[in-house]
Amino acid sequence: MTYQACKYIIALFIFFITGVGYAFCEEEPSAPATPNVLFDMANNLYVEGRFEEAIQVYEQIAEADYRSPELYYNLGNACYRSNRIPAAILNYERALLLAPGDDDIRFNLELARMHVRDRIEELPGFFLNRWWTGARDLFGIRTWALLSVSAFIVMLVLLLGFLMSSSVTLKKLLFWLSVPALLISLMSFIFGLDRRNHVRNYNGAIVFAPAVSVKSSPDAHSTDLFIIHEGTKVYVEDALGEWYSVRLADGNKGWLRQEAVERI
Repeated sequence: MTYQACKYIIALFIFFITGVGYAFCEEEPSAPATPNVLFDMANNLYVEGRFEEAIQVYEQIAEADYRSPELYYNLGNACYRSNRIPAAILNYERALLLAPGDDDIRFNLELARMHVRDRIEELPGFFLNRWWTGARDLFGIRTWALLSVSAFIVMLVLLLGFLMSSSVTLKKLLFWLSVPALLISLMSFIFGLDRRNHVRNYNGAIVFAPAVSVKSSPDAHSTDLFIIHEGTKVYVEDALGEWYSVRLADGNKGWLRQEAVERI
């Protein structure tokens, strides 16, 4: 293997790592100075059955721009035990957005949804979209990034072996082994990038008002289309003044006041 080839491989590795780091940068706000201390305090309050106090401490951490699936999951549990169903659903949804493969979060979310009055059947999506979403949501952003980098390193190691080997048979083997490693790296990168964009642009919201009349236009005097209740999930498609244009999972659309919902 020539010195020039080695330089190219090192440059390629640095370029890829830099690209992955930039692409998956979530621009997360800085965490509070002592999130672990507050988090442990809130957990202890929860264990002691002091759910309202635990909620206050969990929310104090969240208000300091610290985000984690564990925080939102525990906050959702405390809200559920305090019979704050919309808040529980909201925080379970936030936790699931950050950790889509967590079965505990998904189970508790479904448990909380059983208390919601509205039963909305989701429209079936195109099977390719369902497949892509299911694959993308297997892991979170960091896991996809780690998988992409790991597969790329494996590919580089195989490429180095290919360049250093004097055996034609071994060269062929290492080359063909490097191909799936490269494909895995690229697909992981694509899934992770799509996952990041999904988290950043997610438009879900939870209804907090006991009952909301969804209007035909952003006007209090417009026609009432249908009524939804607290805990129901909607998707915000547009905003005009103090109104949101929303879509339900079953495809129904309309307008409601922004104060009636909380964005996920």
